[in-house]
This record gives sequence, C-alpha cells and structure tokens, in this order.
Amino acid sequence: MKRRDGEANTAHPEQDADASGEKETASPPMPKQTTDVDRLVGVRITALRKARGMSQTALGNAVGVTFQQVQKYEKGQNRVGAGRLREIARLLDVPVSAFFEESEPRANAQEDVFGFLSGQGAIELLRAYAQIDDEQMRRDVLALVRSAARLAQVRETAPPRDPA
Repeated sequence: MKRRDGEANTAHPEQDADASGEKETASPPMPKQTTDVDRLVGVRITALRKARGMSQTALGNAVGVTFQQVQKYEKGQNRVGAGRLREIARLLDVPVSAFFEESEPRANAQEDVFGFLSGQGAIELLRAYAQIDDEQMRRDVLALVRSAARLAQVRETAPPRDPA
C-alpha cells in the first residue's frame, strides 16, 4: 500500500517506498464526470415524467430532492444514484431498465422514441390523441398529421420562391 507524504504506514513499512526507493505522492482525486449514459438516463427521466404529467417539483418532492436537482439529472449534469433511480422508476411506474440501453437494434428505436417525446408539444399531442375514443376519428387525426408532415417536407425541399 502506498502512502501519501506525511502519512505513516505502520502495517507494512516495507511497502513505504516503491521499487526505485522514491516516495509516491497521491494526486488529488479527479471529480466524477457525467457520461453519455447519464445524459441518456436524464432524457428518459424527462420523457417518462412528462408522459405521466408530473412536474419536476412533484418528482423532486417525491424522491427528496429539489426541482433544480431534478433539472440537473434530466440535463445529464449530475448522476442519479442507484437508490434514487430505483425510486424514480417506481414513481414513474417503469422498470429501472427503461432508463438504459438494452440491445443495439432496440436501443436506437428507443432513442428515437425518447428523443421524439422530449420534443415540444409531443406529450400534449399524444395525450390529446389518447383522449379520442372514436376509432374513425383517430384514423382521421392520424391522416391529418401525416398530411401536415408531408407538406412540411415538401416545403423544406422546395427551392425558394423568386419574389417577383
């Protein structure tokens, strides 16, 4: 076991120096950095929280943190501890695995869904659609949305009009 300068190591004095006879000084611990997985977990917390119609404040209160801390989790700025993530999963009524990639092909599809759900208005659109009981009305709404999407694509790919 190596020791820091100024620390005594009485358990194994023969290990106080390395092979060259020089003392090794410990560098200060590196701060833990968030990773892509932390950001992925945050995106999924956001999407699932919004799908449940829950505010950041309500989620924070339920798990014992401030809404600012929930914001940091959702932005991937802070890591979510295992126990807290388990509690969040329970509150959002999903398995803990819902926050992580499970397999490559499925992960990409899930990424698309979670990315879509984080878009402005997506949750509201899904809620409104879910409130329509009439199957024909649902088909009509879906046809309308598909038509709007096609129109948007045509407008994006069309050359700019010449103002004459």
